[in-house]
Amino acid sequence: MTWWHRDTHADRRPVLLARGRIMAAIRHWFAEQGFTEVDPAYLVTSPGNETHLHAFETTACDEALQSRHRYLHTSPEFAMKKLLAAGEKKIFTLARVWRNREGGPRHAVEFTMLEWYRADEGYETLMQDCAAILRIAAEAAGVTEFRHRDVTCDPFAAPHRTTLEAQAARHGVDLLATLENPAALAAQLHAIGIPSAADDTWSDLFSRLLTARIEPGLGAGPVILDAYPAPEAALARKSPADPRTAERFELFACGVELANAFGELTDPAEQRARFMADMDAKERIYGSRYPLDEELLLALAQMPPAAGCALGFDRLVMLATGAPRLSDVQWTPPA
Repeated sequence: MTWWHRDTHADRRPVLLARGRIMAAIRHWFAEQGFTEVDPAYLVTSPGNETHLHAFETTACDEALQSRHRYLHTSPEFAMKKLLAAGEKKIFTLARVWRNREGGPRHAVEFTMLEWYRADEGYETLMQDCAAILRIAAEAAGVTEFRHRDVTCDPFAAPHRTTLEAQAARHGVDLLATLENPAALAAQLHAIGIPSAADDTWSDLFSRLLTARIEPGLGAGPVILDAYPAPEAALARKSPADPRTAERFELFACGVELANAFGELTDPAEQRARFMADMDAKERIYGSRYPLDEELLLALAQMPPAAGCALGFDRLVMLATGAPRLSDVQWTPPA
């Protein structure tokens, strides 16, 4: 039966009401922390410039019927960084976002993202925020454990912090020693039974290791997987302590990736170079590329040091309610 059938909706409604309580509790917590809630526009000139990110495209017409190519944003990140450049210090949003080519129990083409930024603070502070949000969601849902399928974890426990280097070593891979040397990484992966292709880049190989060994080996969590290798920095700055790594971490609970956080890169020249490299790779793999947000690159030069985190709100609700699929916690699942 469809989600809007009266009996189906009655069964879903307790989970949806829990979703509302979790959202209200998170908004209250951010307000208590001195954050301002913002509401970025959804229609943008650039949807993001990560290689494997796919957006929804549209054409907007102005009053003179002049057409402009636009996208539904895949994240509010670019807009929020412009707000930091404008002088905002602590901001958050609960934004609807769109990502094409998504599907399955943990993914949807349309979902809600909780994203927040702290100006003039280190990215380690976001780890404390993540722990608080896990606790808040559990309290609002009235549960003492998170669940996904047959995996449970304690949302009140302090997340265990570990690094990509340490986790790779557990599986026999000296990850940082292979930077910029795909052949070396491919050889190490072959030794532990992970196949590779002749045209795999270092990032392709890293992704194979991550999905085949590291993520499944993290346990129930909660876990903070920290210090991503520099080639996987995305929009994060390199670590001052070890430039082979970036100030980037991901939060996992019940084996599910919940959040992605950065100590933000504010160097527009380096960010442009990363965007261009990713778009070159996208064009090579998919035959298309997205434009750069030139205003973002201008704003980065004015942006203060900051830390930012994006958390999948629907996934958080899914774990707090024990719902098996993302669509079970959305009031009206995407068609």
